[in-house]
Amino acid sequence: MTKIDDPFINILPQIDLHGEDSLSSLILVDQFINDNIKLRNYKIVLIHGKGSGILRKTIHKYLKNDKRVVEYKIDNLNDGITVVTLRG
Repeated sequence: MTKIDDPFINILPQIDLHGEDSLSSLILVDQFINDNIKLRNYKIVLIHGKGSGILRKTIHKYLKNDKRVVEYKIDNLNDGITVVTLRG
């Protein structure tokens, strides 16, 4: 997993998962991916926070096995953000 530094990260569609548990965050991420594929947004941002890393690990495991995901990377400036590229 590489880190990226995207100066335009603030204009990408994003979802904030702070305060969510693992199961509800996976449901929200799945719906968010579906919505953005329909809207033809192929780069999205997942804000999971830093904390102990449990939510990030759960989300990354999910993204690794999701066929709609081309790649995902942690933002270079903020470890609490994952940028996801979706299939077109």
